[in-house]
Amino acid sequence: MASPRRVLMLCGDYMEDYEAAVPLYALAALGVAVDCVAPGKRPGDACLTAVHDFLGFELYTELPGHRLTITADFSAAAADPSRYDALVVPGGRFTEALSADAGAVALVAAFAALRRPLVLTCHSQLLLAAAGGLRGGTRCTAFFSLRPVVELAGGTWVDPDPFGLCVADGHVLSAIGWPAHAQIIAKLLAAMGARVDAGAGRGGQRVLVLCADYVDDYEANVPFRALGGVGCQVEAACPTKRKGESCVTAIYDAAPWPAVSEERRGHNFVVTVDWADVRAGDFDCVVVPGGRAPELLVTHETAVALVKEFAEQGKVVASIDQGHLLLAAAGVLGGKKCAAGVPVRVVSRLAGAEVVETEGAVADGKLVTAASWPDLAQFVARVLDLLGITVSF
Repeated sequence: MASPRRVLMLCGDYMEDYEAAVPLYALAALGVAVDCVAPGKRPGDACLTAVHDFLGFELYTELPGHRLTITADFSAAAADPSRYDALVVPGGRFTEALSADAGAVALVAAFAALRRPLVLTCHSQLLLAAAGGLRGGTRCTAFFSLRPVVELAGGTWVDPDPFGLCVADGHVLSAIGWPAHAQIIAKLLAAMGARVDAGAGRGGQRVLVLCADYVDDYEANVPFRALGGVGCQVEAACPTKRKGESCVTAIYDAAPWPAVSEERRGHNFVVTVDWADVRAGDFDCVVVPGGRAPELLVTHETAVALVKEFAEQGKVVASIDQGHLLLAAAGVLGGKKCAAGVPVRVVSRLAGAEVVETEGAVADGKLVTAASWPDLAQFVARVLDLLGITVSF
């Protein structure tokens, strides 16, 4: 049996939130082990992340994100980078400090010398420039302010148009940032020799993510990007918004019960399809993220009816966290095992569910449920199983 793939993620305080979380949870869902390391931090320590998005000003705004746990020792990883199949370096301000850290630069240079896939987003291309890895005209994109850096380091600048573009030049995979995660995941999997199989006679499954203002930041974006990375056509819809409009997301950093997580503003999550054009028959799966958005969705009869229609047509229905409220209103939880966190256990039981108080995600027939965003890797994995999508190396 082939050894499982292992990816190293180079982290630090104020790395971009999505650019760390999406690769972490998406790769874990596909059976790839991800070690998160940071110079000066030990396993179990946390890194603070930052939300970067445009909120009406000429430059992106930075907001506080989640706390991401370091899982491996930096020195041990740097001593033998050949143990890893790829290196992911999120963007964010932490790359400025790491570009002057000899150990971090040496680690990036080692991966470049090994010609192992290097994923660089937003501002982390600065580290490859410091490591001399852009010499010789390597084609590279990044956030617009990095163009002089890329060119001064001997690279060839590629405009990030569209924002969802991931530029692959040999082992270097670069992008403007988190809008490109579907392409990043697809190209990283290909670079690591993965084979994505949608099952006999299947392919291009369509997934709908239901959203509204104050949808949970991770619970909307991670499935949206991860499923897109394995070839699904993923759309986002909201009954009160048109295609191209945005839903504001909310961040709830994990807090053990009975503590209540503080709510903070997250990224914008863009609606990709008009509500009037949404038909359950056009999709294979619906994903209902949590946050406070389900409190709005449940007041719209068309949203409740749509979820019910997905279930009646035998489609995959996947809900996480407060998304269970919408499923309860649609009558699809009766007699089903349901992984539910404390906030929705009562409503899940009232809806007739057999509540499973366990970590991870639970599949019961075509229903997938999970308690909260820390369960996203298992949640996405269960959805992939029901859609018949496998990834092998």
